[in-house]
Amino acid sequence: MTALLSTTYFGPVQWYQKLYRHEHVLMEVHESFAKQTYRNRCLIATAQGVQALTVPVAASEDGTRMTGAIRLSNHGHWQHQHWQAITSAYGDSPFLPYYEDDLRPFFFETERWERLIDYNEAIRKKICELIDIHPHVEPTSDFVKNGDFIDFRDTIRPKQAPADPDFKVRPYYQVFRERHGFLPNLSILDLLLNMGPESIFFL
Repeated sequence: MTALLSTTYFGPVQWYQKLYRHEHVLMEVHESFAKQTYRNRCLIATAQGVQALTVPVAASEDGTRMTGAIRLSNHGHWQHQHWQAITSAYGDSPFLPYYEDDLRPFFFETERWERLIDYNEAIRKKICELIDIHPHVEPTSDFVKNGDFIDFRDTIRPKQAPADPDFKVRPYYQVFRERHGFLPNLSILDLLLNMGPESIFFL
């Protein structure tokens, strides 16, 4: 069965579970861009609790707000702030030293990507490589309303997410678990940096 997903910035474990469990994935690029979603936001675990990291974006030069046309913004030196937050939060995790060189370019070489969709796709490919999953992903050719697919575009979201009976949370080691308890469905970074090669077993 095909899964229909929206693009994500270091998406949550739930999103990567869909990549792993579906033979074919359509990535929606023709929807209207929605704010305060995983499209340009991820959630990590810090000593203070859950922290949201948001990539600033801008409409295309002609004002188009279609997701596929949304551009990255350099406002506020967010790249440095995100990298500092991640390395601080996961400095004591088992696998940050192992994956640091793979992740660093997404924060120090962002000039390689103009559009959010291309940036997110490069991140997805790298994360899939590191976890060792090999989904067949292709962009939509138009806005998809109906078809032979499972639509997760509005299911996977940070706030007021509807029930997803196919997503079973499997607790794993987290750096601050003793302080906050297990924090479910954070960014795939949380799973990867805490569990490394075993991440695939939690998808």
